[in-house]
Amino acid sequence: MKRFWKDVVIDADRVVTLDGKPVRTPGRRPLALPSDALAEAVAEEWRAVGETIDPRTMPLTGLANAATDPIANDPAQFAARLAAYGESDLLCYRAEGPPLLVERQAASWDPLLAWARGRYDVTFAVTAGVMHVAQPAATTARLHEAVAAYDDFRLAGLSPVVTLTGSLVIGLALIEGEIDADAAWAAAGIDEDWSVEMWGEDWQATQLRELKRKEFGVGVEFLGLL
Repeated sequence: MKRFWKDVVIDADRVVTLDGKPVRTPGRRPLALPSDALAEAVAEEWRAVGETIDPRTMPLTGLANAATDPIANDPAQFAARLAAYGESDLLCYRAEGPPLLVERQAASWDPLLAWARGRYDVTFAVTAGVMHVAQPAATTARLHEAVAAYDDFRLAGLSPVVTLTGSLVIGLALIEGEIDADAAWAAAGIDEDWSVEMWGEDWQATQLRELKRKEFGVGVEFLGLL
């Protein structure tokens, strides 16, 4: 679709408007934002559009659309899908060796699990290897409650953080302010960093990781604007 507007303005309800008409989500709802900061950031994406609309250059708009349409339609189901990452959280699956990798994982991941234990009054089953180990039912239930307590927009921002790191605990630690974005990404990338140290970089893997890091960063930015 070609650009058809001149002026981008935020109205009194924090709806982004194009020449006075509201931007609408794919579900045809007006795109109303929950904070001035996010409204301005989304409006800026629309101001920056060139001759044609490219959704890939408007990631904040995309997350806002997700919060307004599919997540708002069934927030409980969306929260349940995110909470399910806690049943096989990255931090609970440790390497069997070599010792240096085991130490790195423990140094980064043990404090995060300890924080989650104290924050949510839960316990975790931790194993070496990749065979699935079931988490206590009380733990999965409590983490589900924690995720379900977030509003639609926070669920939208949390989604790329959790899915790209493979860790609900990392996502919760980030949104609760226990760690920052760099620490969260570093914790999630310990295994990949180790592989690069041992075997060298693969350009395709590096390119994919950079794309994931960018998407992760959008989620973090989105959360910070709420």
